[in-house]
Amino acid sequence: MILARRAAVPRVISRVVATAVLLVAAVVAVVLIRTFVAWTVTVGSTSMEPTLHRGDVVLIHYGRPGRGDLVAFTSPEDGALTIKRVVAVPGDTLEIRDAVLFVNDAAADPPFIDHASFDGTWFGPVAVPAGMLFVLGDNRAGSIDSRTYGPIPETAVRGRVTPLFQ
Repeated sequence: MILARRAAVPRVISRVVATAVLLVAAVVAVVLIRTFVAWTVTVGSTSMEPTLHRGDVVLIHYGRPGRGDLVAFTSPEDGALTIKRVVAVPGDTLEIRDAVLFVNDAAADPPFIDHASFDGTWFGPVAVPAGMLFVLGDNRAGSIDSRTYGPIPETAVRGRVTPLFQ
């Protein structure tokens, strides 16, 4: 009877150790994924409507952003994580003529932009310098973006954004 108890103790200890190792491995995996691959965020404003709405969940993942991509970046206004659309990259010249975005003298607005909501808006022209991106909210009438704080450094971009739950 005493021998049976002594034999059971090492099995219990090995199960506890195995469970602890699995828990530590799971925590390490989550930290590595969040640090080097992707993480989720809940949208907190209406500046990206109609693409993203307050309460939508998005995936932020690493990758070099290009024109048209949604990006998350550290806002120069208040340091908060902010989501906007890249509308111009280094070397581009952009302007807004009567609410229509032009990049390199070509109309560049996506079809879902409601020009009537901010009719009569004029901005630019602005040349985007090396190492910078020009970002705008899809809700142009309700967005604080590069029209206010200028182009953002590419180094401020935390990742590209993909909608998950809308």
